Amino acid sequence: MKTRHLITLILLLFTFQNGNSQEENDIFLKLEEIAIVDQKVMMPMRDGIRLATDIYRPKTTEKVPIIFSRTPYNFNTWGDGEQRTRTAERAYEVVKRGYAYVVQNERGRYFSEGEWDILGVPLTDGYDAFSWMKDQSWSNGKIGTYGCSSTAEWQMAVAALDHPSHAAMVPQGFGAGVGSVDGIVEQGNWYRGGAEQLLFFSWLYGVEHDKFKPRIPEGATQEDLIRISRFYDLAPENPKVDMAEALSHLPIQDILKNINGKKEVFDKMVRRKPNHPDWFKGGLYHDTMEISIPSFWFASWYDVSITPNLTLFNHVRNKSSDPTVRDNQYLVIAPTLHCAYTRATENTVVGERSVGDARLNYDEQIYAWWDLWLKGESNDFKEKTPRVQFYTMGSNKWQSAAQWPPADTKMTTYYLNSNGDANTLNGGGTLTKKKASKDMPDSFVYDPMNPVGSLGGNVCCTGNAVKGGAYDQQKQEERNDILVYTSDVLSKGVEVSGFIESTLYVSSDAKDTDFTIKLIDVYPDGKAYNLDETIQRVRYREGYDKEVFMEDGTVYKVDLTPMSTSNYFKKGHRIRIEISSSNFPRFARNLNTGGNNYDEAEGVIAKNKVHHSKSYPSQIRLPFRK
Repeated sequence: MKTRHLITLILLLFTFQNGNSQEENDIFLKLEEIAIVDQKVMMPMRDGIRLATDIYRPKTTEKVPIIFSRTPYNFNTWGDGEQRTRTAERAYEVVKRGYAYVVQNERGRYFSEGEWDILGVPLTDGYDAFSWMKDQSWSNGKIGTYGCSSTAEWQMAVAALDHPSHAAMVPQGFGAGVGSVDGIVEQGNWYRGGAEQLLFFSWLYGVEHDKFKPRIPEGATQEDLIRISRFYDLAPENPKVDMAEALSHLPIQDILKNINGKKEVFDKMVRRKPNHPDWFKGGLYHDTMEISIPSFWFASWYDVSITPNLTLFNHVRNKSSDPTVRDNQYLVIAPTLHCAYTRATENTVVGERSVGDARLNYDEQIYAWWDLWLKGESNDFKEKTPRVQFYTMGSNKWQSAAQWPPADTKMTTYYLNSNGDANTLNGGGTLTKKKASKDMPDSFVYDPMNPVGSLGGNVCCTGNAVKGGAYDQQKQEERNDILVYTSDVLSKGVEVSGFIESTLYVSSDAKDTDFTIKLIDVYPDGKAYNLDETIQRVRYREGYDKEVFMEDGTVYKVDLTPMSTSNYFKKGHRIRIEISSSNFPRFARNLNTGGNNYDEAEGVIAKNKVHHSKSYPSQIRLPFRK
């Protein structure tokens, strides 16, 4: 703590020398008034590796609780010769409420020593950080973990280690930390239904550190690190690439190589199939692990991981061995993109669709949570906070429930029907509550070299390749390789809130192929806004521990990974689903060969069919609220 006066002088001197705005000056001055600032503390791990850590704590002699944020991202105060205020602003908000704010880079990131691997492995780093923090003279021994996306995704697996000082957590947009839970096997968003999600291909291009990066010499002092951090933020800007074009490269194992990307982590992950044993060795959470701390979860309707997020909440809420843990799980579901909770406005637009005033008192609720578990205050959090808070699009309002889905939902089945003419939005595909009497299958040709392009959706981190959110699908639906099934006009409004289940009976002349589905709200003027989407690689229809290929002419039952939403379909609207075999580059193309897919550059055209009859009751099951 000897360095705090030096830090103060550096902050003030360089703030004014660089001519930053008064507003930027103010946040550092305000922070210095209330906080002891200790930057570039090199926290030791059990193997001797040291992790770069910034500590902001109240100017008090009393012991204080800690809010801990551990991240692969750059939180350095300086970048490109200018002071950056984001970390200071977050620290100020935390410290003024009587907490210490500790932010740390994962090993191998920026000023932290060691070699980086995804999801903050080894898990022991998180455990060791808890042990170090609890032993500090200023710590009350209570630690809460906090963050969104990668800053959240390490929390679940570490929580399962059950460190006695890990008192509570607030994970937000945490799906990439979920390996497998209650039948959902995505291995950290790498897969959906056995098909590769290409978001990590793009994300790793932007974040993966090269093993040949410059290194800080051994023996550098804290003062040295603080000084050089003004000049070297160790965050090189990658050359700009057209990610939409980059993701089109085949084979997919060479996507990063093709754009001269850093690929050590990528290379080992891209070859793992869904049940590869290495998925169970790293930082992912699996449902064989026990989460034993109170948790306040945050998810988004248009996030890539909404279904595994909700499934994990239910898993801990319903299956924890400790009734106290089960009773202290809370959930918020916002109508936003990934980690965009606080960007909701009086008129929140997600993609092209306005969903109304989606603001929520996030800070008030989160700090009440921290006060309860880290300070031990007897506040009214539990009395005031519903178990589940969720936003319903269409009716555009926040609602609450004691569980997810709400107890008053009832699954309602719609069956696919047509005269074999469901191709395009101008075809004869319908959704009805009666099964088709005769099988008149809908056929389409899936050419992996001409896939259906992704338009909106539940995405993250794909650069310019895919825009997230709700977009009008009508133009897409003119394609002949999209089957469109639409309900009658609704005579009264209906709310759909929960998991959406779908079953297709399919056949193909290919050994393997994919089937995709979208749920859509069709407006009276024809606008067709997507709500959620999923995919299933047919070879994994019997589970992810084996591959079972198709035979030409045989009809197979395929249960797709559930979708999730809360949407009010207004009177005069219609319910629609789209079915195809591609949604690219949201998902990798199945080349239809039955091969590995990741190492193939050429595919074959598949003639695919969706069957619907009493014997083949292809359907979608919607959670209607009473």
